[in-house]
Amino acid sequence: MSQSVDLPPPRRPLFFPVVIATVLLSIIGMSAGLVLGSRHQPLQQTVDQTGYVPTEPTVSPVRCPREMHDTALQVLQRSVELRQLLRVKVPETGMTVWICADAAGSLYYQANAGGETEKWIEGETALFLENVVERDGGYFAKAHDGNTFFVTEYRLEVVKKGKKQPYDAVPE
Repeated sequence: MSQSVDLPPPRRPLFFPVVIATVLLSIIGMSAGLVLGSRHQPLQQTVDQTGYVPTEPTVSPVRCPREMHDTALQVLQRSVELRQLLRVKVPETGMTVWICADAAGSLYYQANAGGETEKWIEGETALFLENVVERDGGYFAKAHDGNTFFVTEYRLEVVKKGKKQPYDAVPE
C-alpha cells in the first residue's frame, strides 16, 4: 500500500536524540564548571577596626620569618607586622629571598644565603632592604652600596658594580 500524496512524510521520533544531546551538554557544562571552580581561590576578607571590609586582600596571610621581623625592628626603629608576598629559593646559591609588606603597603626585601633560618646573620649571610618597588612583574630593591636586586617568581637578577648576574629561582 502506498501513501497518499496528501499526507505528510512520516516523522522520526526526536525524543531520544534530544535526551542524549541534553545529557552530553550537561556533562560538558559540569566539567567546565569544575575546572573553572578549582582555579578559583576564595577571597579571605578581614574586617578592620572601623568595620571596613576590603574588596581585595592587601597583604597575604603568611607571616615573614621572625629573623626578618627582628631585623626590621633594628633598621626601622619600630615594630612592624610583615606578611609574605613572595618567597623564592635560588638553587644555584642556596639563597632564599622574601618580599614582604607591612600593613601600610610598604615593601621589604630579605635575602639569606645561610638557609631559611639557620646561620641568619644580618650583614653577612642576610640582607634586609626597605623601599622596595613593584615593577615589571617583580620587585626592585637597591642597597646602600648601589647594588640592585630584581626578583620575580622565577628569577633573581643581582647587579653589583655594574655587572648583572641572573639566577633562576623557584617559588616556595
